[in-house]
Amino acid sequence: MTQNPIQNPNSILPMAATTNHGGGGGATGAGGDDRVLATAQQILKSLKAPKEDREDMLLIFSTFDNRLSGITDLINGDDSKSSKSDDDDDDDEDLDRFEAAEKVILDDSSLSTESSRQSTSLFDPPNDPEVYFNAVDEIIQWMEHFTISPPINSAVKTGKIILDRADNAIQVAMSRLEDELRHVLICNTVPPDAVSRCSTNRRSSLSFSSHDGAGGFDDNSGSFGDAGDPGSHRFHERGVSLGDDLFVDLVRPESILNLKDIIDRMVRSGYERECLQVYSSVRRDALVECLAILGVEKLSIEEVQKFEWKSLDERMKNWVQAAKVVVRVLLSGEKRLCDSLFGELEDVKEMCFNETAKGCVMMLLNFGEAVAICKRSPEKLFRILDMYEVLRDALPELEDMVTDEFVITEAKGVLRGLGEAVKGTFAEFESCIRNETSRRPVITGDVHPLPRYVMNYLKLLADYSNAMDSLLEISEEALYHFKNDLGGDESQLEALSPLGRQILLLMSELEHNLEEKSKLYEDHALQQVFLMNNLHYLVRKVKDSDLIEVLGDNWVRKRRGQVRQYATGYLRACWSKALACLRDEGVGGSSNNASRMALKERFKNFNACFEEIYRVQTAWKVPDDQLREEMRINISEKVIPAYRSFMGRFSGQLEGRHAGKYIKYVPEDLETYLLDLFEGSPAVLHHIRRKST
Repeated sequence: MTQNPIQNPNSILPMAATTNHGGGGGATGAGGDDRVLATAQQILKSLKAPKEDREDMLLIFSTFDNRLSGITDLINGDDSKSSKSDDDDDDDEDLDRFEAAEKVILDDSSLSTESSRQSTSLFDPPNDPEVYFNAVDEIIQWMEHFTISPPINSAVKTGKIILDRADNAIQVAMSRLEDELRHVLICNTVPPDAVSRCSTNRRSSLSFSSHDGAGGFDDNSGSFGDAGDPGSHRFHERGVSLGDDLFVDLVRPESILNLKDIIDRMVRSGYERECLQVYSSVRRDALVECLAILGVEKLSIEEVQKFEWKSLDERMKNWVQAAKVVVRVLLSGEKRLCDSLFGELEDVKEMCFNETAKGCVMMLLNFGEAVAICKRSPEKLFRILDMYEVLRDALPELEDMVTDEFVITEAKGVLRGLGEAVKGTFAEFESCIRNETSRRPVITGDVHPLPRYVMNYLKLLADYSNAMDSLLEISEEALYHFKNDLGGDESQLEALSPLGRQILLLMSELEHNLEEKSKLYEDHALQQVFLMNNLHYLVRKVKDSDLIEVLGDNWVRKRRGQVRQYATGYLRACWSKALACLRDEGVGGSSNNASRMALKERFKNFNACFEEIYRVQTAWKVPDDQLREEMRINISEKVIPAYRSFMGRFSGQLEGRHAGKYIKYVPEDLETYLLDLFEGSPAVLHHIRRKST
């Protein structure tokens, strides 16, 4: 059996070598040319190989000598008459298939106007998409064949005609497939509201002290009031937490195969750009529509800066939720969709995803940039922190998916801007505390709105310790202020985190501010009650929150000691005069020879002191139940035993029908009346029945 030279090309090397030692053929003259062509002709005739094999052999022969290009006629000319009829049959069959495929495409084009295409898809009955796709495949194969094996010599003109017809058919088919790609994508895109429902409303509500009556900072008056706008300062709701990534189909799964059929043929035909444009425009619009459902609008910086706080706050909250959904749900889903549809077409897949993702990501970033340069005010801090944290956490995932350097650079720039906004807003808050100089005292001695506002603010801030620690730096000016004006210990700062240092400084400034406010009271006893109430409030808020982790147990113990000092200061300032009436001095050497007039005066003075204290201090308020009870016990332990002892020693000297005029109360009465103190409800004792001994 004769060996096929295609399988063993070395079999022709000796013959070629003997006929052309020069490698170019020109040196041997016309006789050499004839011998080379004759030899090649003899080989081909003896093998009677199929046409495809003869074409391959021709290519191999040509690599040895350029004169062998003249044996084309051995393949297509008269010398191959023995196989011509078979080849003609094959060519006719191929041409028939081509013309049938061309007819399918052109007939569909003539019947399908723009309006009818919108209502009749290739995938809608009675259409059979396989027929159309097979026709497209046939045309693609013809074009690939002409690209690999272009027609030569006498077949050039015929091949050019066929190639033009194939190119025209492909253009028509690709126009149809562009429409189909758009139609299938639009009709099978999952509705935006269904996608947005993946973000459940699991919210962690953090009260800005709506329960303890905290007011907000009034930018106009520069003070903290009792009745702030309930939507502006007293309440903050952190954004939703999605937890693990959620798998969401952005298009209906049953459409995936149809989309792949379309995309595959557009790419094979060289229409990658058109495929990319159609796909990315449809999916980009779908993602932007999802953003609208999530409450994110396309706004300019000027529009954002004109919003009132309540409106801006709602949009910032929507943004935080939307950013999580976009990165963890929409973009991850879009990435999976691109991977599924474009497979190993890495360049096309990357460009499609980047173009699709860019629109919605830039909408988010534009709003973030606008917020970052808005006017600073303390109530915005927590929303800005929410935005900073969600963008910070999303950035690594965004970088893994989006390879567009412009988008990633913009995202990093917005993150830096939000970080600067956090620092600037926190500095504004510090300035408000430092410069708060309202001159209106709390009449009852109750907790001032300033510490209520500050402590609830700081409690919320502790939840953002990670972000704040990465952004804050303590300034030399703040350190100097702490050491000199407030008598702080520098080592105390060194042991704390950056946020802890700032909070410690703020607490010190707050205590200093409260001491200044206590001086607004003329009554020294009320000064002590005011300071006791406010410092006790600070201690309780620190102890019952994460602030204890920041400030530590030593801070709490020290302030508790100060609370006791203020309570003692109150007893000394308020009850010293009443207790002085119960001393033995000035009423005689013993109970038997005591001056009746002096005794009468002592009882009258004590009664007057007690009734005045009762009248005034029932209007004072100690809001903490435990502290109020401790105060009453302390008073009882000081006053009741002294009164009982004085009354027991000297009441006998005032026996008679007028004794009740001076001895108005028994010790048990006093204990009962002390229970009315510090309730914030003024009362008097003039109606009380006088007691007799």
